[in-house]
Amino acid sequence: MRSLVAAIWAEGLKVRRSKILWISIAFAAFLDVVMGFLMFVLKNPDFARKYRLIATKASIAGQADWPSFLWMLTQGTAIAGMIGFSFIASWIFGREYSDRTLKDLLALPSSRASIVTAKFVVTGVWCTVLAVLVFALGLTVGTLVGLEEWNSQIIHAGAMTYVSTSVLTILLVSCVAFFASVGRGFLPALGFAVLAVIMAQVITVLGYGPYFPWAVPALHSGAAGPEAARMGTASYLTVYGTSLAGLLGTYSWWRFADQT
Repeated sequence: MRSLVAAIWAEGLKVRRSKILWISIAFAAFLDVVMGFLMFVLKNPDFARKYRLIATKASIAGQADWPSFLWMLTQGTAIAGMIGFSFIASWIFGREYSDRTLKDLLALPSSRASIVTAKFVVTGVWCTVLAVLVFALGLTVGTLVGLEEWNSQIIHAGAMTYVSTSVLTILLVSCVAFFASVGRGFLPALGFAVLAVIMAQVITVLGYGPYFPWAVPALHSGAAGPEAARMGTASYLTVYGTSLAGLLGTYSWWRFADQT
């Protein structure tokens, strides 16, 4: 237990001292600002008429109200979050190879299982904090814009959908961790993440999105409209099964593969 706590502390220290932490926070804030700006455009017809191209993009969001804004936040987490969370996982698991510090890490008095567990714990906490930050800042931005239809039921329903979508998205980063380990660096893992997002779009268009794990979070968020109605228990089981496979694969790689 001590080795695990020490490993978690060490991984947390790396994150706190890295620039990536602040970059990820800035990205989360930027996401809220962009969505708030789109709501501002919808709420101000004179501005929309002056900048028609921006107004056209903003019209996709629907109306300048809380249900539309929360829907956008959830979509953003499902789609942009997939890339953002994947970047975090690839950095945590791939930096040891890129920085050539893996041998030093393995020389520490901590088991490989403890090291991997610590990395997953820090990844999960980091992604969760960012998801909470996006939602909290979103509420602030929405209030500043002056969105309509505020009531506790709408906020509660939106929050529940946001939380479940965030959890589904975060679960899938275990596969990114696996590819960062096998690929011994950032690029293979990020390449896999981008490919998964692209494939999710294509497979959803073909009608098989509910059975492709990387399409499920976006469908759950309501991004595909009626397509979400086809989702059932099997859709969520694919996400849980894929996440478990990524976990087991990562642990197995660190345990049995030659790390020299």
